[in-house]
Amino acid sequence: MSDMDFPDGLISLETAAWEAAQRGELTAAQAAEVQAAITAHAEASGLDRYTVEMALKKTVRHPEAETGGA
Repeated sequence: MSDMDFPDGLISLETAAWEAAQRGELTAAQAAEVQAAITAHAEASGLDRYTVEMALKKTVRHPEAETGGA
C-alpha cells in the first residue's frame, strides 16, 4: 500500500488538509476537496478509494515509514 505513486497535487492537498486539521482549522470544503481528489485518483488508477486514501494518509502523515527511517 505504501508503494503507491501519487501526483504532487494530491499530496499537496492532503498535506494542507492535515496541517489545517492539526491547527483545528480544517473546513468541510477543504475536506471535501481532498475526498474528491482521492476519489478521482482512485477511479483513474482503477483502485479502491479506501486503499488510496489510507496510502495517501500514510505517505503524508508518516513519511519516515516510506524511507524506512525511525
